Amino acid sequence: MTAKQLVGKVHLWLGLTSGLVVFIVSLTGAIFTFQDEIRDLTEPWRKVAVQATAPVLPSQLQAAALAPHPGVAARDTWVSYFGPKRSATVFFTDKAGNPIQVYLNPYTGQVLHEQNLHTNFFSIVQAIHMTLLLPEPYAKWVVGGSVSVFVVMLGTGVVLWWPKRRQERKQRFTIKWGARWRRVNYDLHNVLGFYAASIALLLALTGLFMIFPWMLNSAMFVANAGREYPQENVMPKVDTLQVLSASPQPLADVIYRTVGRLSPKAEMVLIAPVGTGKEPVGCWAYQQTLHYYYRDEFSFHPVSGQLLQGRFHATKSTGARLSDANYDLHTGQILGLGGKIIAFLASLLSASLPVTGFVVWWGRRYKTKRPSRAARPKPQLKAH
Repeated sequence: MTAKQLVGKVHLWLGLTSGLVVFIVSLTGAIFTFQDEIRDLTEPWRKVAVQATAPVLPSQLQAAALAPHPGVAARDTWVSYFGPKRSATVFFTDKAGNPIQVYLNPYTGQVLHEQNLHTNFFSIVQAIHMTLLLPEPYAKWVVGGSVSVFVVMLGTGVVLWWPKRRQERKQRFTIKWGARWRRVNYDLHNVLGFYAASIALLLALTGLFMIFPWMLNSAMFVANAGREYPQENVMPKVDTLQVLSASPQPLADVIYRTVGRLSPKAEMVLIAPVGTGKEPVGCWAYQQTLHYYYRDEFSFHPVSGQLLQGRFHATKSTGARLSDANYDLHTGQILGLGGKIIAFLASLLSASLPVTGFVVWWGRRYKTKRPSRAARPKPQLKAH
């Protein structure tokens, strides 16, 4: 067996074992790519008219959102501001265990819509994309393992595609649409696979970075050229034995005002729940709405509201910025609408590869089992 034949065997069996998962993950990724644009068209409560007044404080949003849910405490909610043209949201889990997202007018605190994310189409698509609706311990290895196999297959696919002779290159870059359907399918698998390989590799790796933190840490190490930034790994802690006076104002309001002073140009602000009051409360300020790359991060004391730590985008290492950009790279939105279109097409092509590859394998398997015309028994003529 030659080296190329060995690569072909590896490519074949890895494809057969991971193809279904790769198809589902790629297809749901393509559907999810334009979820913000589609939801903006179909969910009018996501946008509001810009007003000259300042947004109301988080405590007012929490009070309005939780009015129909008396069993839920404000300290257990996420509060998010999405810029002057968009509604604010309060997210929490109700007593029945349902994830609830409440949309409010940020200028008045008026409730615009309440949504159960268990029944939201794009939430379901996202869950399938990330976990295949499997329990998390299993999903991590089923999805992560299959995507890892897909990365290997992209490499072996390029090796198999690469032409031996120069005169074959033009043929390998084009699809012979006028040929028989088996040849067209073969070209679709090879030619489109080659064109999509680089973007598909980026999408796969950024997805793996979300599943396996050690892979993201390795990428950050490479991006930092091996240089260590220990200050970026220091997480603030709360001394639970220290007696501090509680903030006279709602903690979320204190955090919102402080972040507004420290990151005045931020369009989007996310405030995490206070929780048990034993861990720092996180807050993230993003320069551009629905873009997660350029962000400042803050930690606050859960009792006093004192600022414990602030990490600004301008002071972050290259590796930390790569980590911040991972989601935007994965969805293509780091390049705006054009990047999303590229990610969408690459995801669709990635979803097609297991299908066309299976058809290639099945056709060859059927051809080897089917006897040739010369070997077929000839019908015998009966005498009358």
